[in-house]
Amino acid sequence: MISRHITLKRGDITKLEVDAIVNAANTSLLGGGGVDGAIHRAGGKAILEECLKIGGCKTGEAVITTGGNLPAKYVIHAVGPVWSLKNAENADTLLAGAYLNSLKVAIDNGITSIAFPNISTGIYGFPKERAAEIALDTVLDYNPPHSTIKEVIFICFDDENYRIYNEMLK
Repeated sequence: MISRHITLKRGDITKLEVDAIVNAANTSLLGGGGVDGAIHRAGGKAILEECLKIGGCKTGEAVITTGGNLPAKYVIHAVGPVWSLKNAENADTLLAGAYLNSLKVAIDNGITSIAFPNISTGIYGFPKERAAEIALDTVLDYNPPHSTIKEVIFICFDDENYRIYNEMLK
C-alpha cells in the first residue's frame, strides 16, 4: 500500500534520483515558469521533443516523457488547474485528477519511486493548505490491486509548503 512509503523532503525536484518526477506542467507541455521551467531547463531538449510529439495535455490529466538529462528516468507531466473562488469545487476535482492520473501513468510504466511537487500552488494560485490536503488524500486513498509504486516523495521547494505537508503528515 502506498501510504506506508511516503517521504517529505525540502529541495529541488530536478536533483532527485527516482524513477519519475512529476512536472507541474501547463496544457501546452512546452515549459514555463516555476517547476515546469526548471525541469525543462535541467532535462534538456529530449523532454521538449517528446512533449512536442504528444501535443499537449488536458487539465487534470498526465502524460509521460523521458527524464532527459535529469537523474530521474522519466518525467510525468501533470496539468493542475488555475484556482479561483468561482471554480473552487471544479479545481479541487481537477487537482485530485492530476495526482491520481500521475499515479496511474506511473503504474502503467512500472515506476517504483515517484516524486511530486506542490502542483498548482505557484502561479496557478491554488491555496497551499487546500492543495496539500487534496494531494495527500488522493495519494493515501489510492490503492490499486497491482501497484508497482514503493515510494512516494512530496518535495517542497519552499518552507511554507514543507511546513504544511509536515503538519498534515503527523
